[in-house]
Amino acid sequence: MTTRPLADAAAPMVEALAVRKSFGDNEVLKGIDLTVGHGEVVSLLGPSGSGKSTLLRCINHLETLDGGEISVNGHLVGYRRHGGKKYEMRPREVAAARRDVGMVFQRFNLFPHLTALENVMEAPVFVKGVGRAQAREQAHELLRRVGLPDKPAAYPFQLSGGQQQRVAIARALAMRPSLMLFDEPTSALDPELVGEVLDVMRGLARDGMTMIVVTHEIGFAREVCDRVVFMDGGVVVEEGDPAQVLTRPTHARTRNFLSKVL
Repeated sequence: MTTRPLADAAAPMVEALAVRKSFGDNEVLKGIDLTVGHGEVVSLLGPSGSGKSTLLRCINHLETLDGGEISVNGHLVGYRRHGGKKYEMRPREVAAARRDVGMVFQRFNLFPHLTALENVMEAPVFVKGVGRAQAREQAHELLRRVGLPDKPAAYPFQLSGGQQQRVAIARALAMRPSLMLFDEPTSALDPELVGEVLDVMRGLARDGMTMIVVTHEIGFAREVCDRVVFMDGGVVVEEGDPAQVLTRPTHARTRNFLSKVL
């Protein structure tokens, strides 16, 4: 078992420098710079196709970069430096590094043949080697944390969409990540179920979890986030305090977007 070097406590939680990503001839990210501090909650806003979800996937190395670099907790994502050069990590090294980052998607992607409790236990047991008794205790606590203490024996088909998404959040938290990424976590939910998921995310913010959230929930961005980043066409158009960006945006493209969603 290899020991990873300690992160630089002074380093940002996330630092993206000149990040580029293309799919064929379509350049989705065009030199993105983004810094997120420890304990900061940042929302990514923008129209569909602006590159928000692709940026999240690059932070978790679910997509490889075509240019630039990303560091999480002081470590390069997907690469290591040696002798002044960057080398791509082996898949096992990437998987080990990814343990520090939890990601919640639009779709819940729960294992349908496992109960809520078993879904939350799965990764700690089979990835981290946690004993089953300890993993079960932790899973019960996480289900309580997301407001589902009475659902450990429920299978995904027995849960509402909002409940399934809360189990997905608990599953991501089970790996004890230092960073949580949310890719439009409420977009697949019926409107009346959105609030229960956002309440869990508010609790995580209060507890000091570093989060990057792709969302169209402007109220959540205004109330909970420390910073709003507006993206369009693969670039950061403007960013700043939510009160400033959402009520007094300086860029015409931001004003036009907000006029359609507020």
